[in-house]
Amino acid sequence: MPTPDPARIQLLCLDVDGVLTDGSILLDDQGTETKRFFVRDGTAIRMWQRAGGEVAIITGRKGAAVQKRAAELGIVHLHDGVSRKGEVFDELLNTLHLDASQAAMVGDDLPDLPILTRCGYPVAVRDAAPEVIDVACHVTSLPGGRGAVREVVERLLRARGAWEASVNFYTDQA
Repeated sequence: MPTPDPARIQLLCLDVDGVLTDGSILLDDQGTETKRFFVRDGTAIRMWQRAGGEVAIITGRKGAAVQKRAAELGIVHLHDGVSRKGEVFDELLNTLHLDASQAAMVGDDLPDLPILTRCGYPVAVRDAAPEVIDVACHVTSLPGGRGAVREVVERLLRARGAWEASVNFYTDQA
C-alpha cells in the first residue's frame, strides 16, 4: 500500500458505536435502544459532502436511531447490521468506481480491521482498541462520539485545500 495521502480521499467510511457515538448502548425500560450523536461530527459530515466527498456508514448493529441520523445527514450509503464489513467495503468501492486508496475509514474496534487494513487512510479514534491503533496512519486526539469525526474531516479538507472554503460557507451567511 502506498503512503497514506489524505488529499486523495473521496470516500469517508464510518463505524457508529465508538466512532459516531461514545460506544454506549442505552436501553430504556421498554428495551428501546437510543444513541447519542455529537452535533459537530454531523456538521463536519455535511462539510465533507458539500466539498464533494462521499460518506458511508458501515456498522454491525442495526437500529432506527442510526437510520434516522443518516437520513438527517443525507448519508445514502448506510450499511447497518453488517457482519462482514470488508465485503460491504468492496461492494461500495465498486458502486462508486473508487480504489481502496481513495477511501478513509474511521474505526475503533476489531470488526473495523478488514477495512482499516485495506483503505488508503485508516484512522483510529483516541480510545480505540490497541489493534486498531496499530494499523492507523492517524489517531484522533478526541474520543469517539466527542468530535473525532469532526477532527478527521478537518484533516481531510485541509489536505485538499478545501478547509477555508468549507468554513466560508458558514461565515458568508452572516
